[in-house]
Amino acid sequence: MKLKDMPRAELEILSYTDLTYMLLKENKKPMNTPSIFREICNLLGYTDEDYASRIGDYYTSLTIDKRFVLLENAEWDIRDHHSVELVLDDEDDEDSVEEETEEEEEDVVEEETEEEDIDAIIEDDDLDDGDDDLEDLSLVDEDDMEEESD
Repeated sequence: MKLKDMPRAELEILSYTDLTYMLLKENKKPMNTPSIFREICNLLGYTDEDYASRIGDYYTSLTIDKRFVLLENAEWDIRDHHSVELVLDDEDDEDSVEEETEEEEEDVVEEETEEEDIDAIIEDDDLDDGDDDLEDLSLVDEDDMEEESD
């Protein structure tokens, strides 16, 4: 059923965004904010004062509703009528691949440097020379400890 054929009581039940959706679907073409809201106001029997006092809130409701898209020419349309096209620039892809390769090479150099540092520490003269330091240790019973402390 077309909006113009609907009884006013039914139109008043619908939200502005629902009316906008139906209006854009019927017209099958994008429209600017004032034109859409003017038609809605005419359908609902609003005065010029009503139009002026409500158009700001109406615009806000359109920007929040995900069913609509604002086009470059400041006209609203149903989002389903438009698709998003992603364009990748080949040069950008090559640059990012080169950057990733450079980063990977830096990581490999850092890992090799860390391994060399560890090897240098292991070869350090401060490390255990193989003598068993435990030979000089002896076990003492608790009873012997108590006797020595008295």
